[in-house]
Amino acid sequence: MPTAKKIRPLNISRADPVDAYALDVCEGRIVAGPHVRNACRRHLNDRAHGHERGLIWDRAAALDVINFFPDVLRLNGGQFEGKPFELHASQKFKIGSIFGWKRTESDGAVLRRFRRAYIEEGKGNGKSPLAAGIGHYCMIADGEAAAEIYAAAAAKDQAFVLFRDAVAMYEQSPALKAALTPSGGNPVWNLSYLATRSFFRPISREGAHSGPRPYIALCDEIHEHPDGKVIEMLERGFKFRRAPLLFMITNSGSDRNSICWDEHQHAVRVAAGTATPDDDFTYVGEVIDDSTFSYVCALDLNDDPFTDPTCWQKANPLFGVTLKHDYLAGVVAQAKDIPSKRNGILRLHFCVWTEADEAWIPRPLLDKVMADFDPYELHKGKKIAAAGLDLSGAKDLTAAAFVVRTGTKTIVRTDGEEVELPTFDAWIEAWTPRDTMDERSKTDNVPYRVWVDSGYLNAPEGKRIRYDHVAAKFAALNTEHGIEVLAFDKYAFDKFETELDDYGVELVTVAHPQGGKKRAKPNEDKIEAAKKAGTAPPLGLWMPGSVAAMEELILEERIRFRASPVLLTALMGVAMETDPLMGNQWFSKKKSTVRIDPAVATAMAVGAAVDGAPEPKPASPWDNPDFSLMKEAA
Repeated sequence: MPTAKKIRPLNISRADPVDAYALDVCEGRIVAGPHVRNACRRHLNDRAHGHERGLIWDRAAALDVINFFPDVLRLNGGQFEGKPFELHASQKFKIGSIFGWKRTESDGAVLRRFRRAYIEEGKGNGKSPLAAGIGHYCMIADGEAAAEIYAAAAAKDQAFVLFRDAVAMYEQSPALKAALTPSGGNPVWNLSYLATRSFFRPISREGAHSGPRPYIALCDEIHEHPDGKVIEMLERGFKFRRAPLLFMITNSGSDRNSICWDEHQHAVRVAAGTATPDDDFTYVGEVIDDSTFSYVCALDLNDDPFTDPTCWQKANPLFGVTLKHDYLAGVVAQAKDIPSKRNGILRLHFCVWTEADEAWIPRPLLDKVMADFDPYELHKGKKIAAAGLDLSGAKDLTAAAFVVRTGTKTIVRTDGEEVELPTFDAWIEAWTPRDTMDERSKTDNVPYRVWVDSGYLNAPEGKRIRYDHVAAKFAALNTEHGIEVLAFDKYAFDKFETELDDYGVELVTVAHPQGGKKRAKPNEDKIEAAKKAGTAPPLGLWMPGSVAAMEELILEERIRFRASPVLLTALMGVAMETDPLMGNQWFSKKKSTVRIDPAVATAMAVGAAVDGAPEPKPASPWDNPDFSLMKEAA
């Protein structure tokens, strides 16, 4: 990776609020996360070298918009009702940078440099009011004729959230009341500045009947956008403007196959000045995209917001202003008391991109049990303890998982007891129809063709999976290794059995429902064995038990998965469903953000592999006062 450019010392006046904030962050007087530190380094680097590529710092333009906020705008709600919009230092840096940086165009015109801005912060840091204030400024004070200002979102209701802030500002501000003309009463749906034929209104994908020609597009909660169509629609209209601005604001998300994650990744690289940032996001300073402003809040690699309040400000620039210590302390306490809320709190308040809104296993813990190995060479001739099979029709993946026993590991329980427990290796095979693969890759937001070309996914020809391809794999593995038991869901399994018969394969099979409230009937042989031994009758397989077993294996690092983007994507995208009466949890295909068939098949295989093994008394890690999820994941 290229080495970092040294930012030359400059004689910068702290009277410039943008320069002052950048200096305070870079010199450690203001606590900030890695991407904000990089945004500030980028600003100072551009102040030193930007003129070499035609950039111009217009301090007067920056101060003009900064002063507009307290001079014209009034806040609403609670302790801020009716007060002037006094900008925080971080807010001055954002809007001062966006409006202060300019560049000379090929025809000699000096226009705004930044045409896109991506702002990612914790909940409650004033993103929406800031965006609404920008909309008002650009409508009445930026000199654009017939300016179209849009509060945009994926859905109409969300678009109105930001626009309501703009309407509240209008109602509170004498200057805006005198200048603007509202349309509608309950609710107001348009604000017009008749002097320049400009307007400010909400817009969503379903509400856009004709192509808008936005001057400013204020896109709210990008993490809730199902795709990039709203942004594409607005940016297509920019061709009619010389200095448009797409201003995107959002919390962190949970879907890494989304437009928000794409914009997040781009903004992070822009700030770092490298297309390949390292784990610490070291600043390099190359020009990735001169037209995008980036301000992405995040924790540093080893920060733990559940144990260290000193990192809270990194995700919350207005910590101590709109967000008080006691409030975030209460949020942290709730995360500890109610583990199911932990991921939502990490995402909304501490800018941690989680793998699902209600996490099953965090990514760092999964990384610990992922390894590159060839199971067919490593375990050549070794019996496969169990297989799991999740068959599909035309759209889902068909997935098979295989588990072998590898030995034992000594585990020390929280009460000090040492137990010797089995260890496993697991891997998957997956199939998808080749004829519809590229089309579904777009809707599913996963690179099926890349996975096929890399050998992680099988893609036989056709629009549906032919089960003979799957049966052929089982026939080969049963011949080479032997499969002790196959756990199956009833969907289409009769058709698969027919294909197995054609290959002359006989397998011991056991039913494994995929829902969370029904157990399969136990195996007759196990029932008889229990009777002879005088032990309690066995229970049938079910998904809550298999998920719990796989979770325990992962947390205790007693299982190793063959590294595969197909399996990892499924595990990362898993969403949990919970029985409100009994508290049992299972994988929910309905709630999950990606196709989780490989994760489901793996849980089925694990459940079958450990079925009948002695179950040690479960213990909650939260019973240990020193336990920290972030430390475990580190």
